[in-house]
Amino acid sequence: MALQPGSTIGILGGGQLGRMLAACAAQLGYRVIGYGPAGDNIAADMCVDFIEGGWGDTAAISEFASRCDRVTWEFENVPLAAVEVIPEALLAPNPKALGVAQDRLAEKRFVQELGATCAPFARVDSEEDFARALEQIGAPGILKTARDGYDGKGQWRIASAHEAEGVRFPGRACIYEGLVDFETEFSVILVRSAQGEVRFWDSSANTHKGGMLVKSTLPAGALIEGQVEAARAIARQTADALGYVGVLTLEFFATANGPVFNEMAPRVHNSGHWTIEGAATSQFENHIRAVAGLPLGGTQTRFPSIEMRNIVGTDALSAHQILSEEGEPHLHLYGKKEVREGRKMGHVTRVGNEVD
Repeated sequence: MALQPGSTIGILGGGQLGRMLAACAAQLGYRVIGYGPAGDNIAADMCVDFIEGGWGDTAAISEFASRCDRVTWEFENVPLAAVEVIPEALLAPNPKALGVAQDRLAEKRFVQELGATCAPFARVDSEEDFARALEQIGAPGILKTARDGYDGKGQWRIASAHEAEGVRFPGRACIYEGLVDFETEFSVILVRSAQGEVRFWDSSANTHKGGMLVKSTLPAGALIEGQVEAARAIARQTADALGYVGVLTLEFFATANGPVFNEMAPRVHNSGHWTIEGAATSQFENHIRAVAGLPLGGTQTRFPSIEMRNIVGTDALSAHQILSEEGEPHLHLYGKKEVREGRKMGHVTRVGNEVD
C-alpha cells in the first residue's frame, strides 16, 4: 500500500545522498526523520528531525523506527545488526542486499552465481593466504579489505610480486583481485518496485582518479552501449534475487570481451547524480517513489549530451564561479562544514542539446 502524504520516511545515514533523498521525499509530501552517528550530518538540513545516535544503540534505533512509516538507507555500510533492530515490514530495500554488498567476497560470489563475469579473486585472511593468492592470480592486482572500503579507501594496488613484498596484510579479512584490462567503466542504475517492475537509466561512462569518481558522461560511447544489455540482464537478475525495492547500482568494466562486474551499491549512486537534471525522473525521486509504494517515474534521458563532475576538497570554496560559465551549469553544493582534501563537497551537471 502506498504511503499517504504526511507519512514519515526514515533515512539511516546523514550524508549527501540522504540529503538529496530527503529533498525529494519532501517534494512528494512526506516528512523525513534521519538517524546516524554524531558528525557533519548534512541531511539534517532537509529533515524535520535528525536523531544522532550510535549504530549499536538499539533503544535509540527502535525509537527512531517507531516514528517512521517506512525506513530506507543512504549508504551500504550501515551495520546489518542496526538494521535488524527495525521491523522488516518497514524496511526498503530488503536488508539482505546490505548483507551481500557489505562483504566483497559474498558480493562476487552472489553475482557469479547469476552468470556475471568477475575479475579472478581469492579470499585473504592471513599473510599465507596473500602469498597463495599472488601465486595463483598473479600481479598486477589489488588487495582490498572485504568490508567498509569506499572511494579507494582500504585498497592497495600491487604492480608486481616484488612490490607485494612491501604490502603487509592489514590483519582483517580481505580479497585479492587480479586487475582487469578494460577500456572504460560504466554503471547500470535501476529502480525496482515492490511489484517487480524494473526501469533502467542510461549508463554513463565513468572516469575515476584514486578510486574516486571524477566525472560521468553521456552518451557513453559505442563500447559501453554495446555491452549495456548484457550488464542490465545481470543487474535485473540481482535485483530480482534480492527481492529489491528502490534504486540499485552495479558497476562494470567495459572490456574487449564484454562487461566485467566490479561492485554493487544497494542505494542511489554518485554516477547517477546527472539524473537530477538529465532524466525524466531522478534516481532520488524514483527511490522515494519505490520505497513509498508510488508509481515509478520515467527514466528516459532528456538531453543528447550530459556531463556530471564531482567537486572535491577546496575546489568547493570557489565553486560559485562555475555559475558564470557558459552552458547553464547546474551546481549542487552539499553544505558540508569541514572542507578537506579528497572529500566530496558537491557536483556540477552540464547538459547540451547537441552531442559534444
